[in-house]
Amino acid sequence: MRSVGVRFRKANRIYTFDPGDTPCEPGDWVVVETERGMALGAVAGPPRELSSPPAYPLKRVLRRAEERDILRYEQNCEMEGYAHEFCSELIRQKNLPMKLVDVEYLFDGSKAIFYFASEGRVDFRELVRDLARQFHTRIEMRQIGVRDEAKMVGGVGCCGRELCCATFLTDFAPISVRMAKDQNVSLNPVKISGICGRLMCCLGYEHKMYEDLARDMPKLGKRVQTPRGEGKVIRRNVLEGTFSVVIEGKELELTLEQWRRGAEAPAEASAVPAAPEGARPETAPPPRPPRPPRPREEAPPAEAAIEPATEGATEGATEGAGGPAPGAASRRRRRRRRGGGGGASTGGPPGERSSDG
Repeated sequence: MRSVGVRFRKANRIYTFDPGDTPCEPGDWVVVETERGMALGAVAGPPRELSSPPAYPLKRVLRRAEERDILRYEQNCEMEGYAHEFCSELIRQKNLPMKLVDVEYLFDGSKAIFYFASEGRVDFRELVRDLARQFHTRIEMRQIGVRDEAKMVGGVGCCGRELCCATFLTDFAPISVRMAKDQNVSLNPVKISGICGRLMCCLGYEHKMYEDLARDMPKLGKRVQTPRGEGKVIRRNVLEGTFSVVIEGKELELTLEQWRRGAEAPAEASAVPAAPEGARPETAPPPRPPRPPRPREEAPPAEAAIEPATEGATEGATEGAGGPAPGAASRRRRRRRRGGGGGASTGGPPGERSSDG
């Protein structure tokens, strides 16, 4: 029995149909029969033979899409855009706690499906009556989760690429925090969550490989025997195949091969003092630049050179030069001692004072 896969929307699940005698090539648009009526979809792969009968009877491919089928599909897309705007306005007017995400019209126009997101239950009976009165067709309100909302709306992830769920993921695999721990990823919720607010789907891409690599390595916290004695495993690098062990306050890094054959790691390269748990690694402070040497004070000479003072030299200058020098200043001091006065001499005989005082 032959079968062919048909996809109705981008990145949606592929459904299997019975092509019958209809020629189907990848990329062709075909009209198929579904439980909801006729639908227009694209062929996702070439027809193939089934090795065993299917568990349920397959629906048939009615025909290849014609021009009138493509025209009807475009009209339905226009109606979906108008219905989205009209329903969004009604939701704002009625102040309903819901967010309209997308609208889908069936191929024959017999039903319109409104996808919305909400944190709880919403009473939308009055909204459905207004929509049915406006579009004259059956109305279905379908609540979806945040992952399906991101898949329908699309966007760009933190990696800079289009969302995986909007491009190629057809099913949502369960993602847990354990996957982030096994891959040694930061447990910051901002870094491991997608735009939908849930854990990123890409955490599950390499999880199987990390499990295979870490299967033979000792677990964190386990006590193992090493060539230098028994120690506790405090860190693992799964991709490089190494783990660190604390032995008597020192940290020793071993590869998986060294641990298996009991070989000892080089002491100068791997044995380093272990930091206390919970403490940040301290870095050595940069060396201070050497201070410039302080200038040495020159000792005063033993005997200062004494120059003969001129008549205009002052007493302070003469004394600072090393003592009284024979000159005018010495003669004036001798005259004051003999005369007992501080005034200037008038040229009279010694001992007489000037009358100008």
